[in-house]
Amino acid sequence: MNLTDVRALIATGGFFAAAAAILTWRFYGAIGGFSAAASVTLWVIAALCGYLGWRVRRAMKDDNIGQDRSQLNPVTAAQWLVIGKTSAWTGGIVGGAYLGVLIVLLFHLYLASAVDDLPGVIVSTLGGLAASAAGLYLERGCHIPPSSSAEGAV
Repeated sequence: MNLTDVRALIATGGFFAAAAAILTWRFYGAIGGFSAAASVTLWVIAALCGYLGWRVRRAMKDDNIGQDRSQLNPVTAAQWLVIGKTSAWTGGIVGGAYLGVLIVLLFHLYLASAVDDLPGVIVSTLGGLAASAAGLYLERGCHIPPSSSAEGAV
């Protein structure tokens, strides 16, 4: 499995930011509003990925990966790698979308509803960025490059 390309992640977040900005600019009056409660999931994902990334890095540093009950199972580490990858992409997409909404709200601060929505959108944007960064941290911690002896094998 290849590592997530950070440039592709940023480009995807930028695309969703542009799409959300266009849609919000056009339909802001029809949107019910944004609350900070929507960001709770993103912050939970970020905290979980940060914790799992710390556990994997600690197990690798202590050479504590194996099949024993006291060790981190390699299959579990591979499953956590997938969680990290999906969290990075989810955070990039959702954080990018909220960034697009934030940009539009900054242009509409003369509206009382935009001022009310601003804190929730800021917290959600930061939650998306945190989830993406924590997912990358977890993914990078779980990824083991091929050994030098395996590179020459056909």
